[in-house]
Amino acid sequence: MLSKLSILPINNILDLLLALIDISVVAFVIYRGMMLIKGTRAVQLLKGLAVLVVASFASQVLGLDTIQWILEQVRLAIVVALPIVFQPELRRALEKLGRGKFFARPLSFLGEEDMSKLISELVRATQSLSKNKTGALIILEREIGINDFVETGIKLDAVVSAELFLNIFEPNTPLHDGAAIIRGDRIIAAGCFLPLTDSPYLSKQLGTRHRAALGITEVSDAIAIIVSEETGTISVADEGKLTRYLDEKNLRETLEELLLPRNQQGNSVFWYRRGK
Repeated sequence: MLSKLSILPINNILDLLLALIDISVVAFVIYRGMMLIKGTRAVQLLKGLAVLVVASFASQVLGLDTIQWILEQVRLAIVVALPIVFQPELRRALEKLGRGKFFARPLSFLGEEDMSKLISELVRATQSLSKNKTGALIILEREIGINDFVETGIKLDAVVSAELFLNIFEPNTPLHDGAAIIRGDRIIAAGCFLPLTDSPYLSKQLGTRHRAALGITEVSDAIAIIVSEETGTISVADEGKLTRYLDEKNLRETLEELLLPRNQQGNSVFWYRRGK
């Protein structure tokens, strides 16, 4: 193989390298774009567009002139409507690009040590909040950006710590009623407003915090930790599903399962302490 490459002209090798770089950059940009819309309503819209493309191709092959003409008119309307339909996703992508965060490392790519420390602080904070029956809502952003909701709160950009959470959710303070959002290992905002779930199956005993926690996990891949103000019960929401009545051990195990890669869970300091 090396001998074959050695006889190629240098220009051909440079062209090959440039082509590989070109393809790699385009593939990565497409991947990041897909991560932006993953778990949002835009995915369903893209599926609808794919159906129209297939139908247009089939009508052209089969010679269905009337259907093809109708699809051409629809295609023109879609081209005009696309910027409006995808306005939230486009704005989010341009904001990230302008702030230099389009290629930012998401929460899921934190190192094992940093992630374990983050989990430890979250467990410590929720245990104190639960003991004092202090209501709290903590959101962990993962790959899908939730800047639209970050902007509804107060920017902090502070290192995650149990003590800071206790101050944020202190009753009768400005930030108490909103959600605190974590990006990476930092609390980027607090007092944030989140979308409420429309699920008819949610118990009427659960209040706004639980509905907001489910709402944000329905429109993104974020994880929500809730502490009930009435009972002190700790819950975790993920992918529109709520897990309730978590004690310290269960909460730690749940967060490790959701946040630590499987090959790191067995080596985690917390799993080691439990003898696993």
